[in-house]
Amino acid sequence: MRVGILLGSLDPAAGGGYTFQSDVFDALLAIGEQSRHFFVLLCHPETAAKLPHKLPSNAEVVALDIEPAAPRGLLARRRPASKPRPLDDQLCAARVDFVWQFGAPGQVLEVPYMVVVWDLQHRLQPWFPEVSADGNWQHRENIYSSVLGRASAVIVGTEAGKAEVERFFRVDPSRILIMPHPTPRFASAAEEKRQPVRERYGLSGDYLFYPAQFWAHKNHVNLLLALELLQTRFDRPIRAAFVGADHGNLGHVRSVTERLGLSDRVHFLGFVPRDDLVDLYREAFALCYVTFFGPENLPPLEAFALGCPVIASDVSGAREQLGDAVLFVDPGSPEKIAEAVMRLEREQGLRRQLIDAGHKIAVGRTPEGFVGEALAFLDRFESVRRCWA
Repeated sequence: MRVGILLGSLDPAAGGGYTFQSDVFDALLAIGEQSRHFFVLLCHPETAAKLPHKLPSNAEVVALDIEPAAPRGLLARRRPASKPRPLDDQLCAARVDFVWQFGAPGQVLEVPYMVVVWDLQHRLQPWFPEVSADGNWQHRENIYSSVLGRASAVIVGTEAGKAEVERFFRVDPSRILIMPHPTPRFASAAEEKRQPVRERYGLSGDYLFYPAQFWAHKNHVNLLLALELLQTRFDRPIRAAFVGADHGNLGHVRSVTERLGLSDRVHFLGFVPRDDLVDLYREAFALCYVTFFGPENLPPLEAFALGCPVIASDVSGAREQLGDAVLFVDPGSPEKIAEAVMRLEREQGLRRQLIDAGHKIAVGRTPEGFVGEALAFLDRFESVRRCWA
């Protein structure tokens, strides 16, 4: 088959979406030549200019007349200045038989397609403004109901994610592929050498690390309340280092930090280079990933690969993704978060136990393995697609 690979914006500022897409794309370029399919790399001209000049012999780039940038919001609506050519017409012109949509939530196509679902939290937690404000709830609902209903295959990372797709959008389970997200390559392949990251960012002593964009659902506020408890109840004035771009909630998080008297112990580092991110993980007392959203998240996998113990939210799907390699907490309970930090400090051998268990998970989830599963589906689907011109 001629398989179209529909790429989103390959912009590092997009966070986890960029990490996922770029790792899977690189793995496809690395092992795709072993496949019998021909790959048509479909993207906006700006993205096409960033792609490698040397491609596998069974791949080519086709620049499309589509919008260039990822939306600012989780699924923010956009109104293009000029209407682009219908995507289906462009796919037909490129003689594409099947489309693998790398970005979520994807779009409805007449050509058979495969799409990934990262989360359906607008259904589970519709009160968060990022999935509800300004008509965003209905926008997400419209997109997912159309895209998932028409998809030939829907990729999810966990059984929990599969159950949500079945429950909310009535997709037949035979069309849902469980493919756990791969460990990000920048973490699994990081060099051993360390940068003077503490000096660069003014960090001293132990700190909890939280790399997360400033959305309300990322739950920085309950982590701040846990920091206060660690000082007042446990006499443990540990620091926190926050990494991530502002998506509307940074001002609120800063104001809570000041109100709690934590300004001298909370470091807002903004967007940092990947080399620094690696060493911020390595130097941290623990990753404290207390998001309200699931079922899969990439930072715990990054921490696993870099030898950083993990405290994580006990949300749907998290135990399936992370196994016995983390301390699970109720993200809405500052007390439970603080107690987990103290367990990590007081229980002999616990830190090493978590690091070792996390390493086993990280090395078992590679981008090449993820792509291999996707290619196996394409091989199976070829017998169906050959039935029409």
